[in-house]
Amino acid sequence: MIAAHDAGRVVNPALFRGQVVGAVQMGLGYALSETLPLDTGGQPPHRLRDLRLLPMDHTPPIEVRVIEVPDPLGPYGAKGVGEVGLVPTAAAVAAAFRAYDGRRRTALPLAPVGEGA
Repeated sequence: MIAAHDAGRVVNPALFRGQVVGAVQMGLGYALSETLPLDTGGQPPHRLRDLRLLPMDHTPPIEVRVIEVPDPLGPYGAKGVGEVGLVPTAAAVAAAFRAYDGRRRTALPLAPVGEGA
């Protein structure tokens, strides 16, 4: 998986890469497996495994590409990174599934091929 992001001037490349990799990992989890069942009256599950978080060994390699367009208003030309990698990830996975089988998926987690909506 390739994640390219404009962070303005990157002051700390290792921190930038870690932030983007973490956000993409989180987005993949949302897209493929994670759930937050609320059928228990709004109480979250008691076990972490019930959330179906995506394990690291199920994560593809993530290549981070830096696009540096300095922000004239940001400190030293920097922009925020935050969870910017999270935003497009589930949509990108949904688009890949649609290119594969022609089905549009609109609910998370995305249904695997051959399953529901």
